[in-house]
Amino acid sequence: MKFTDPAIEVFLLVALLSLLPSVLVMFTSFTRIVVVFSLLRQAIGGQQIPPNMVIIGLSLFMTFYIMSPTIDTVTEEAIKPYINKEITIYEAVKRVEPPLKKFMLRQTRQKDLALFIKLSKQKPPLKPEEIPLRVVVPAFIISELSTAFKIGFILYLPFLIIDMVVSSILLSMGMMMLPPVLVSMPFKLLLFVLVDGWNLVVTSLVRSIQ
Repeated sequence: MKFTDPAIEVFLLVALLSLLPSVLVMFTSFTRIVVVFSLLRQAIGGQQIPPNMVIIGLSLFMTFYIMSPTIDTVTEEAIKPYINKEITIYEAVKRVEPPLKKFMLRQTRQKDLALFIKLSKQKPPLKPEEIPLRVVVPAFIISELSTAFKIGFILYLPFLIIDMVVSSILLSMGMMMLPPVLVSMPFKLLLFVLVDGWNLVVTSLVRSIQ
């Protein structure tokens, strides 16, 4: 059978659509963004504020914004030709790989890339474009998690200082039964609002990826 067979093309299309959530997480900046926002929520002390739906929604729209140049390239080189029946779905998938790989390699640390090349037991490629996707993807995810944790650590520090100060004041006043989180929460929110926290966090995330 050839990939031009309509039945095969329908099967491949359905399989690709079912993999879209995994592609969104593994091939884009979504992981870094959602992890940073989750750590920020924990640093502030709000267990469900903002809600998970808000964090995921904001992460999705930021991902689409950051990935827009890559999405435009994929659309022009793969999706439009496939819709116009100029190429098969197999050729379209092959054309999607280079722009995604280029984006991921730009965000991947050399240390992580070298690790998975070594684990794959293959010779180091002469060009980055020759690195297989099965090596690039896990290296990219590890790099994204490392970067997200670094950003989260920096975000945690000022809120941690507020918690420590409030806890020390309550302890010195003999109010040991009063949870420090209840007192420090308004001060952390006030600090976050005064420094325009959402603007700073979003700007830092976008610049760290672009």
